[in-house]
Amino acid sequence: MSNTSEKKSIVVIGGGPGGYPAAFYAADHGLDVTLIDTEDNPGGVCVYRGCIPSKALLHIARVIEEAEEAKAMGIDFGAPKINVDKLRDWKNSVVSRLTGGTGMLRNQRKIKSIHGKATFVDANTLNIEKPDGSSEKLSFETAIVATGSHPTVVPALKIDSKRFLDSTGALDLDDIPKKLLVIGGGYIGLEMGTVYAALGTKVTVIEMTDGLLPGADRDLVKVLAKRVEKKFDSILLKHKVVELKEQKNGIKVGYEDPEGKRHDQIFDKVLMSVGRTPNTKGIGLDAAGIQVSQRGFIEVDGQRRTSVPHIYAIGDVTGDPMLAHKASHEGIVAVEAILGKKTEFEPQAIPAVVFTDPEIAWAGLTETEAKAKGIPIKVSRFSWAASGRAMSLERTEGVTKLVCDPDSGRILGVGIAGVGAGELIAEGTLAIEMGATAEDLKLTIHAHPTLSETMMEAGEGFYGNAIHSIKRG
Repeated sequence: MSNTSEKKSIVVIGGGPGGYPAAFYAADHGLDVTLIDTEDNPGGVCVYRGCIPSKALLHIARVIEEAEEAKAMGIDFGAPKINVDKLRDWKNSVVSRLTGGTGMLRNQRKIKSIHGKATFVDANTLNIEKPDGSSEKLSFETAIVATGSHPTVVPALKIDSKRFLDSTGALDLDDIPKKLLVIGGGYIGLEMGTVYAALGTKVTVIEMTDGLLPGADRDLVKVLAKRVEKKFDSILLKHKVVELKEQKNGIKVGYEDPEGKRHDQIFDKVLMSVGRTPNTKGIGLDAAGIQVSQRGFIEVDGQRRTSVPHIYAIGDVTGDPMLAHKASHEGIVAVEAILGKKTEFEPQAIPAVVFTDPEIAWAGLTETEAKAKGIPIKVSRFSWAASGRAMSLERTEGVTKLVCDPDSGRILGVGIAGVGAGELIAEGTLAIEMGATAEDLKLTIHAHPTLSETMMEAGEGFYGNAIHSIKRG
């Protein structure tokens, strides 16, 4: 072990979507930065084993779906021929190009990079274990913890089998199973189920609650549910998996229905997708004196400062929502606080997107939250059945809605279900942040024909005069 210690202005632990933007921003503002990560190049789980590879595969799924939809328009491409090896190589190339790019940007900024796992020895010292087995100690003045999260696995159901997958294993795409069970009807499970269903797998989803995507507004989920019910082999709500047992021909799954009756079925593979757990264990937080909540999240203030004033934390380790873009913005706030600027992480809205087909996106106050908290609201919905652009795409199942203050018309929340909802939600997020009203959307000229017009028409609908909606009352 090396006994050398080196003083740095700022050390960032973790090179994911929270860590590397923080490191880059700090370097751009003249700080001496060291970035420590277990990968050679920045990117984190998001780029290597999460957001980016999953969206690459979801794009492939969408291409396959569009080819199928084209039959109704008079074009038949025939059955797709899937080369799994080439598909996997393409997905990996996307990751390589992105991480190669972030590595170049890191080097241009002259950020010192250490490849290894960092553990706090005390509140001013890290021990870094290198891939070759060596280690070094590093002293620091200020640190940002951005170690991310990992897939949650229910201990009672975990089995040692190549057929048992978490989200990382599912993205490896070793093969295309004939039958896949997805445990959990959240966004990760539905996204991966969408990919495998498009590739020809019979997908079954088991969800303990009474609906997919718990927490999302039911009217948005309803749009998605209608489509995935046709694409998936089965969706079993209010069911519970109680046993997994590997056999020669697959994994035998025992599950209970709402009445408690046991059923058994064999699947080629099982994907457990029941959430994510923060990477806060085993990194010496206790040794540094950093306080952690009962759920395992690092407690931070508005500037992302921990209980130790010169140590900050950002991203998944600080709690929900566990989203890459939230982590990135937290990283900027933390660096600005270190620079002595007056700053606070207080967004009015953090957009969430489920990249299924169709996509679901929302930002700000949801209708469900408003009802639970007793907040008075007025909801304006615009159905895509009246959208010319949606008709030209043969995708009229969508809906755009505004959650507004009933008196002022101020937009408190936006929800969208439909093709491209993840892109459309940006306008809604900006509207919430700027304190815009439904009238502001109504009076903003939107290009025609576009799906973004549905935002304008939802604004018109708040006042009861959406051009392409049936006037009621």
